[in-house]
Amino acid sequence: MHYSETWDLDRIFPGGIESPALQTKLTTIKHQLRDTQTTLTNWRADADTPNFDWFEQIVRDLQTIEAGLAQSEVFVVAIQSADASDTKAGAVLNHLYQLDNEHEKLMTQFKNLLVDLPQATFDKIITEPDLQPLAFNLKEMRQQGLALLDSETEALINNLAIDGFQGWSDHYDTLVSQMQIKYTDQNGKTTLLSAGQAQNKLAAAMPNAQRADLMANWEQAWQQYAAPFADTLNHLAGFRLQNYQAHGTTNFLAKPLALNRMSQATLDMMTKVVGQNKDMLLHYLQRKAALMGKTQIDWQDLEAPLTLGTATNTQTYDEAAEFVIDHFQKFSPKMAALAKYAFDHRWIEAENRPNKRPGGYMDNLPETQESRIFMTFTGSPNDTATLAHELGHAFHADVLKDLPLWRQDYAMNVAETASTFAELIVADANVKSATDAKTKLNLLDAKMQNPLAMFLDIQARYLFETRFYQARQQHVVTPTELSDLMLAAQKEAYGDALTTYHPMFWASKLHFYISDVPFYNFPYTFGYLFSLGIYAQAKHDDHFEDRYIALLSDTANMSTEDLARKHLGVDLTKPDFWQAGVALIKRDIDEFMALSAPLL
Repeated sequence: MHYSETWDLDRIFPGGIESPALQTKLTTIKHQLRDTQTTLTNWRADADTPNFDWFEQIVRDLQTIEAGLAQSEVFVVAIQSADASDTKAGAVLNHLYQLDNEHEKLMTQFKNLLVDLPQATFDKIITEPDLQPLAFNLKEMRQQGLALLDSETEALINNLAIDGFQGWSDHYDTLVSQMQIKYTDQNGKTTLLSAGQAQNKLAAAMPNAQRADLMANWEQAWQQYAAPFADTLNHLAGFRLQNYQAHGTTNFLAKPLALNRMSQATLDMMTKVVGQNKDMLLHYLQRKAALMGKTQIDWQDLEAPLTLGTATNTQTYDEAAEFVIDHFQKFSPKMAALAKYAFDHRWIEAENRPNKRPGGYMDNLPETQESRIFMTFTGSPNDTATLAHELGHAFHADVLKDLPLWRQDYAMNVAETASTFAELIVADANVKSATDAKTKLNLLDAKMQNPLAMFLDIQARYLFETRFYQARQQHVVTPTELSDLMLAAQKEAYGDALTTYHPMFWASKLHFYISDVPFYNFPYTFGYLFSLGIYAQAKHDDHFEDRYIALLSDTANMSTEDLARKHLGVDLTKPDFWQAGVALIKRDIDEFMALSAPLL
């Protein structure tokens, strides 16, 4: 079977960034915003009894607008991602941000309305048949409304955020799109790579000296832009901190925890278990260094694949697609069917070419009930794992597609559950497919990228971001200070186990610059360990698919702790559940150490 490596965006809006259908959609959204504003302003609870028909219409209209905005933004961001040189997309995206801002004003007004309702009226509303599925979400919005300022002030903050908060986030993308990193291949030919291309190269197989040279050029390239990146990060954090303070808190972790519907106690326990178990990963890194012919690992070696033996361990895109579908089938036929549909209908942009942005993602299209996946496929086992990861996200979205839109708004930490679970399926299958010890070692090494990232890299990001925000509350943080904070965080997280580090990581990591998600780090660790627990149960449960879908269906319908208690029977504030996931990682490390010992 042959699958296209480029996605189909015309099924969303035909005609590219200047699509007439997109322009019509934006005009429609503008009218919907105006009409809903009028309805919302004129609504009175006493005139809407006993069935609250007008209120139900407001709820439907707000979700309709949100769906239209999401559909449009996914389309425009997709164009930007696939071609970073497209200058027209930025202007359209800015217009969408303005419409999104108007929707946010309506949501502020709606939340204030919920707060003003007498408790008895609110309780009656959420028992209405059409609103009962949204009871949790409406309660959550009412709680959020308690922290809001008056509507005019909230509107002013949102207006300023377009060219302030969001503007600085966009500025980061502009800076990255202009970067070029010098790369010299094995034949001595030197070319200039985009940030995305260089990042992919660093994770590909190449001689140690060549990778070290590219890493030096990578670090230097980000250093050249250190001042504007520092300005960008400081202004993003400054806006966020001022906004928090205006809403009555100086606790910069309060919002990230609330967004993830997660308690501080859960975060603390998870972080504690990670810290207590990272030594096994440091031992693994020591062994990997020896297998690479080095005395100690350097930063650029962390994602470098082992290439023991003669096998290339590469796959074509078509082979990777069939591999993912086949192994999804063993755990969930519905997952496999969704993946096959995604490949057949060109949901995925995977072509390896210049001008693409770095990284990968999945975005959901609520109006057409589809997804779009962005990545760059180079044939490595990690690329196949990324493909599975993003398809896991798409399956999660597909499970929820027939629910009201607000019931699809799951938090980032549980969002990473379905994706990481799907990735685990493929990683395990890769290891089991190995026919000799060296190939198995290569594939175990590829599988270890996740625990390395979740226990060490993510921990370094979390430590850095925590300390940066503490410092930013006091003063503007200089580029030198930022690099010092990052270096200290990396050394602490990695236990001084590396020879070299990446002090400019604060600039090269996109996640620090995303405006709508603060602390884009610990939810990944949560999702990874949470999915390990689910995966362990899946292998011994004949009814796993039904239970798994039931869990995913509830991910926007309760707190993280309640979700785990209801569907897994575990307490996330206790170490047992987290330690069970750690045991699966240790199993892989033990196998890696045993297989590699004869090769030393």
